[in-house]
Amino acid sequence: RQQKWKSSVSTQAKMPPCDFVPEKYESYPYERMQKIREQNIAPSLRTYYKKPLLLHQGHMQWLFDHEGRRYLDLFAGIVTVSVGHCHPKVTMATQKQLARLWHTTNIYMYPPIHEYAEKLTSLFPDPLKVVYLTNSGSEANDLAMFMARLHTRNFDIIALRGGYHGGSPYTLGLTSLTPYKHGVANGFGCTTTMLPDVFRGPWGGSHCRDSPVQTVRKCSCTEGACLAKDQYIEQFKDTLNTSVPKTVAGFIAEPIQGVNGAVQYPRNFLKEAYQLIRERGGLCISDEVQTGFGRTGSHFWGFQTHGVVPDIVTLAKGIGNGFPMAAVVTTKEIANSLAQNLHFNTFGGNPLACAVGAAVLDAIEEDGLQKNSEDVGTYMLLELAKLRDKFEIVGDVRGKGLMIGVEMVTDKDSRCPLPAEEINQIWEDCKDMGVLIGRGGLYSQTFRIKPPMCITKRDVDFAVEVFRTALQRHVERSA
Repeated sequence: RQQKWKSSVSTQAKMPPCDFVPEKYESYPYERMQKIREQNIAPSLRTYYKKPLLLHQGHMQWLFDHEGRRYLDLFAGIVTVSVGHCHPKVTMATQKQLARLWHTTNIYMYPPIHEYAEKLTSLFPDPLKVVYLTNSGSEANDLAMFMARLHTRNFDIIALRGGYHGGSPYTLGLTSLTPYKHGVANGFGCTTTMLPDVFRGPWGGSHCRDSPVQTVRKCSCTEGACLAKDQYIEQFKDTLNTSVPKTVAGFIAEPIQGVNGAVQYPRNFLKEAYQLIRERGGLCISDEVQTGFGRTGSHFWGFQTHGVVPDIVTLAKGIGNGFPMAAVVTTKEIANSLAQNLHFNTFGGNPLACAVGAAVLDAIEEDGLQKNSEDVGTYMLLELAKLRDKFEIVGDVRGKGLMIGVEMVTDKDSRCPLPAEEINQIWEDCKDMGVLIGRGGLYSQTFRIKPPMCITKRDVDFAVEVFRTALQRHVERSA
């Protein structure tokens, strides 16, 4: 019966033109690729979609599969392709450096690391002027934890529930999402505290967050006061008073939670949390792996949207537009704590990575991508909010710039997560119509929209129309 069902919903979605012509696919047939996947690639590396995509080439916001079919990429390799697939400027800089010097140990001096360190740290407020380069976000957060403990001579680190900070044995203690947890000892010295989620949490209203779109929950706050923020801060104090010693090593938070589905906190929550941590001798770590590099639109770094200056900032993903690189930026004083003994990273800050990183920063500036994130992201949020008002299953639309979450529910009153099989169908429909979207949240109930920052309003119109059609089909199927 399922297969005979035919939708009467038509779509006006017309994919915007693209003058790029992909090369002809000449690798193994699809079936052989599938076999290799099953036999030779670790099964923990799961694939998306019932029939996994075999992608062959990318150009800016577009991806092409082995059959030459084009897709609008709204997930950017999990929020990593910041300036666009195979961006010509970044590609050129990489090729140039490839021909000059790939790697030599950073015990020697070579131009790219010094040029890049100066360029990157110039984008940070004082005193965040020292950088340690690594290869991945997990590695960066690992090092940030290590630095905080060394510097403060304390051990305990607090993280928010629902946070994702990496998959290494050390950072798994901070990562607070069950699907990433394995049944082995991890997280010694890591304590999680209540997530100030104004949509799903116990408190939240219609003025809480720094987003063009607020929750549909009612708000009884008076001017200049936020009851939700006060309540969540009380919970934070409760954790400090019961679960950790009088002094702590630090507190880590993403300015907007990424893997958990673009969850935003009430305004001023981080400001007060930072203050409470510093009173207990701890350092404040901002995980900018997904929010950095202009993605939130109004600011270059996510922490700036909260009016705070962290002690340590971790960067990855968009830093290299897909090249494996990451960084920890901190103060001279904190960085010195690591210098008392040897700490060495073979590939961190190698000439190739630094050339890529510098080209990414140039592309963000020259292409006006922070401004584009603000303009196109705000436009998309407002368009998606119209769908929230129209469809009962769209519970929440949130985010800032091109960091967007759409949380799916059975109904707006209960806020129960929409069952996985129903979400899967909507998701598959979007893919079949040429739009790739991510997934997140504790129940995988939130669509994550974090495209390359070069997308246009025309792309948004197409994507929103595709999403609308998929939702309409869902309504029909349910009926």
